[in-house]
Amino acid sequence: MNLYLGIDFGTSGTRAVIIDAAGVIQAEAKYSFELVLGSTEALTSTAIVWKQALFTLIGQIPLQIRKEIKAIAFDGTSSTVVLCDATGQPITEPLMYNDGRGVEVMEMVKAIAPPNHTVLSATSSLAKLLWLTQNSKFKIQNSYFLHQADWLAFLLHGQLGISDYHNALKLGYDVENLCYPDWLKNLQISIHLPKIVAPGTPIANVLPEIANQLGLPRDCIVCAGTTDSIAAFLASGAMSPGEAVTSLGSTLVLKLLSHTRVDDAQYGIYSHRLGDLWLVGGASNTGGAVLRHFFSDAELESLSCKIPVEKESPLEYYPLLKEGDRFPINDPHLPPNLKPRPADSVEFLHGLLESIARIEARGYQLLQQLGATQLTHVYTAGGGAKNPSWRAIRARQIGVPILSPNQTAAAYGTALLAQGYRLGDIKPCT
Repeated sequence: MNLYLGIDFGTSGTRAVIIDAAGVIQAEAKYSFELVLGSTEALTSTAIVWKQALFTLIGQIPLQIRKEIKAIAFDGTSSTVVLCDATGQPITEPLMYNDGRGVEVMEMVKAIAPPNHTVLSATSSLAKLLWLTQNSKFKIQNSYFLHQADWLAFLLHGQLGISDYHNALKLGYDVENLCYPDWLKNLQISIHLPKIVAPGTPIANVLPEIANQLGLPRDCIVCAGTTDSIAAFLASGAMSPGEAVTSLGSTLVLKLLSHTRVDDAQYGIYSHRLGDLWLVGGASNTGGAVLRHFFSDAELESLSCKIPVEKESPLEYYPLLKEGDRFPINDPHLPPNLKPRPADSVEFLHGLLESIARIEARGYQLLQQLGATQLTHVYTAGGGAKNPSWRAIRARQIGVPILSPNQTAAAYGTALLAQGYRLGDIKPCT
């Protein structure tokens, strides 16, 4: 039996999903780790934690399963990066996806990047790269700039300096023309930018010594990866323009498959390439974190059952834990609006769920107003996907069917890439 391994690296742990040629899950594994942030020594050890997590995770897979794995792919958090020497050893601290120290070099970013570009963010890969060139205490000449998924794959295949065009989007890679733009190639830096290939592209076999150590076949190949959010989209089963995935996690994240590309830095909207189509996305600060601020999981479940979902709540909130949002309203000083709060907890929760659904609907309306394909269906991922009352409210507000995804684990979507699923399989409607 030929099996395919997808590995998802998140902020608190990693997960593996192994599928067969038909896409049926044959095994799963998880490994939790604590990201160490603080001193230089601790930060450098973050990469060591990743490596230990990777090898431990694969070791948890039953040996008889490992022996049948023909290909492996990784996904990592977008814009999590690490700078390595010529042997692949990290020489500076890994910078996590939400590390905002790039704010110090934003004037440099603005001076070289086109207006309204995705890299115009303090947390972009490019901002981190420029920050490293200005602040590294280590010798960075002839070093290699890699994303998290790139470095993890390198640990298995040993080919340094290869990335995919999903991870490279926020580095400034031109995903439409599939090349580095001149303004990026002309940067006067002594750091090697990665060679970019399509997600899922076979790179190299697992190193013989690693194959022996982990009990993998000598002909097991490592493929180019993707980001965690793209992997989750692939896992959902959405394949046609107009289909979307809403992630109801701590925040609210929308991704709509579109014929046309939409980028608008003002709202934090950018597009990933998926074959001949575009995955247009935006994220709001509202979401599950606000709900859990007021209710426990048990309360959310019990109170939701009592909501009259066929009736729209008259309460109009903008649920935030602190001021500021970017999408679908761009206002860094937007105040949370959680008043009036009724004495009845069911009414209050109804108002919160209704209001978040209105923001979701407004987000999809904005994507379409800016040129994205008309919305037809929404798949739901994240913890909020389990709430049937919220689902009914959202369907009423958005006006399209709300569907359950085929799979919710990002690792499953990455396993599809390892299996040979090509982004070109996602085709425009005829």
